[in-house]
Amino acid sequence: MTSALERKTLITFVHRGIRRHFETHPSPVADFMAVRTLAPFRVLVATILSARTRDQTTSAVSERLFKTVKDLEDLSRISLADLTNLIHPVGFYRTKARLLKELPDAVTTLFAGRIPDTVEDLVRLPGVGRKTANLVVSEAFDKPGICVDVHVHRISNRLGLIRTRTPLETETTLRRILPARYWKTWNRYLVAFGQTLCTPRNPQCADCPLRPRCRRVGVKA
Repeated sequence: MTSALERKTLITFVHRGIRRHFETHPSPVADFMAVRTLAPFRVLVATILSARTRDQTTSAVSERLFKTVKDLEDLSRISLADLTNLIHPVGFYRTKARLLKELPDAVTTLFAGRIPDTVEDLVRLPGVGRKTANLVVSEAFDKPGICVDVHVHRISNRLGLIRTRTPLETETTLRRILPARYWKTWNRYLVAFGQTLCTPRNPQCADCPLRPRCRRVGVKA
């Protein structure tokens, strides 16, 4: 059983290592962050587009989309057909186009035309789940939020830091054990780490700066 002190030490060690890796190694998520910027509209739309889509694809599509659609008014005016063409080939692009077309009316009806800044309010919008909501809260509004995607869920468990079965369990557990100062960066650092080093299959453990403290849960010898 890991003691509270051991876990605190491990978290500090992990965060230091993944931060250094993020700052010194190019990654698709870093490029994607540059495209979506910190504007609430762009963060929200780009994150909706990113579901089940590689960051490289989402970055290219988002960059193309934002040349035409710059705000909720533009999104309201563009036709569904044109929007569908613009966001192809992200995954489930037809469904995402429909959800994005519903977004302006939803924001106007529910929140008087302003994108909300809490997870509880954001998940009321079409196409927005907890992962997207947490990312918008942390990146667009600079508030603490823990965005859990496949990389965060996988690596947090692989390290032996947590033992959870679902992303929601992971979010709940990380909210309990992570210092608040790490909440906003945990996602971006672990996503970059998972894209470039701690991959789903054949992780590059020999080159991993976290290897001395990693339990390698689920990793075949």
